[in-house]
Amino acid sequence: MGVYEELTARGLIAQVTDEKEIRELVNSGKAVFYIGFDPTADSLHVGHFMALCLMKRLQMAGNKPIALIGGGTGLIGDPTGRTDMRQMLTKETIQHNVDCFKEQMSKFIDFSDGKALMVNNAEWLLDLNYVELLREVGACFSVNRMLSAECYKQRWEKGLSFLEFNYMIMQSYDFYALYQKYGCNMQFGGDDQWSNMLGGTELIRRKLGKDAYAMTINLLLNSEGKKMGKTQSGAVWLSAEKTSPYDFYQYWRNVDDADVIKCLKMLTFLSLEEIDELAKLEGSEINKAKEVLAFELTQMIHGKEEAEKAQEAARALFGSKTDTDNMPSTALSDEDFTDGTIGILELLSKCKLIPSNKEGRRLIQQGGVSVDDEKVSDPLTRFDKSAFEKGYVVIKKGKKTFHKATL
Repeated sequence: MGVYEELTARGLIAQVTDEKEIRELVNSGKAVFYIGFDPTADSLHVGHFMALCLMKRLQMAGNKPIALIGGGTGLIGDPTGRTDMRQMLTKETIQHNVDCFKEQMSKFIDFSDGKALMVNNAEWLLDLNYVELLREVGACFSVNRMLSAECYKQRWEKGLSFLEFNYMIMQSYDFYALYQKYGCNMQFGGDDQWSNMLGGTELIRRKLGKDAYAMTINLLLNSEGKKMGKTQSGAVWLSAEKTSPYDFYQYWRNVDDADVIKCLKMLTFLSLEEIDELAKLEGSEINKAKEVLAFELTQMIHGKEEAEKAQEAARALFGSKTDTDNMPSTALSDEDFTDGTIGILELLSKCKLIPSNKEGRRLIQQGGVSVDDEKVSDPLTRFDKSAFEKGYVVIKKGKKTFHKATL
């Protein structure tokens, strides 16, 4: 089975421009492809996981990845899949985020000896002459066709800024510039990027008389049709400082039964034969497949040792619930207490278990919070320092999230 056929079997491919040509390039290791990453935070998150795994699979087959950082496009808004314009970032913030990305990406992609590149589109976008861009590139785009794209339709009624309207042209120019500078002949992205990607292939064809190709990958959705990688407390980050290895493990350990095999196929490097065996598990035995998924992905991001610690802690909690050594924890200080007490909402917020007090009140009123195995029913509950006589309390949120607050 070639790598293209394996991508298909794993359910990754959504749309392609020229399947025969793409299959030949990918299977022969001749694809020089890029995937874009917007530097809007100082860490990648689970939403980037699939793209990183795809880049690794293709590089293992001899193809050359280019990780394109949107240092230029990050300075303007992007309408894709959004109802509001994104926050504009400073050049200094973007560079810091780029440095963080490179470190995390290196766990997936081998950048040594020119085997892969990391490129910032600020390199060419920031020096563009506006009149020259209008003359040389703008003439290749139909406004009517651009407005028919789904990404613009979603923003049309609320108001589409001129900055955002230019995003398709800028992303298309990225492909054009990468083709000329680095011989990039293929673009990958989420299926919500299809219109922008087609703009790039068309620009190369019209300006250079060359063929370039585009492929979109299926976005990873949970069984309710929502994008995976989000929790009530926010995104699941690849940085251990933002999402602990234990919480990362628990996120994947707790995926819905209906999503386990899909995640194993799309995100792990287990063989399809191994995954087919796991797919035969039924009832409570499915938890074995969830453990495999959680361990494989945690090991990939945080290393084997951290994955083993997370697995051991999770098994202890769901067994005796007495081993707290590897449980994620938050250290409280005297300043966190008022007159020697701390409120349950403050405690949950300090431990980053809730995104807001409103969500905390709702969770408590629904019976979803316990402290040291005692259900908390009143959002106004307060704990004094004597509750921490053993040095910590264990907070349980829902059925599966445990956190240790230490003093």
